[in-house]
Amino acid sequence: MSTTTPSSTKPPLPPFTHATALLKVKAAQDLWNTRDPSLVKNGYTADSIWRNRDTFLQGTEEIVKFLTEKWSVENGYRLRKELFAFTDDKIAVQFWYEWHDASSQWWRTYGLEDWTFAPDGRMRKRQMSANDVKISDEERWFKEGVDVNAVEIGEKHW
Repeated sequence: MSTTTPSSTKPPLPPFTHATALLKVKAAQDLWNTRDPSLVKNGYTADSIWRNRDTFLQGTEEIVKFLTEKWSVENGYRLRKELFAFTDDKIAVQFWYEWHDASSQWWRTYGLEDWTFAPDGRMRKRQMSANDVKISDEERWFKEGVDVNAVEIGEKHW
């Protein structure tokens, strides 16, 4: 099990309430929107276990490598996460993010994540499933300068 030191504590801490689960989701969203693997890794335990689609990872070194490769391909990445469900130490989220590839083709990724947290508030397990859909520039929600939280996402996309 991971050790906890005051400097590694990532509030809010479990057990979660509806209010603290919402805070945790938006904090993760903001962290991922930095697209900085060296910052993002701080939200995870040193031995964190991940499944990202068909990729299985363990530990922050593998997470940093994975995210560095991911964001070298997913250009213009902008993400929104919303709380789906929670329990004492688990949170499920629905998310959408948009990005473009090297040929300037835009994509929207739709997905769900299942998170389990250590007592210090860092994530010790993350499972992600997602689908990518081609979109035109006109179909984009998260254009530069748009607050991802202000975009109205209709029921057909939930």
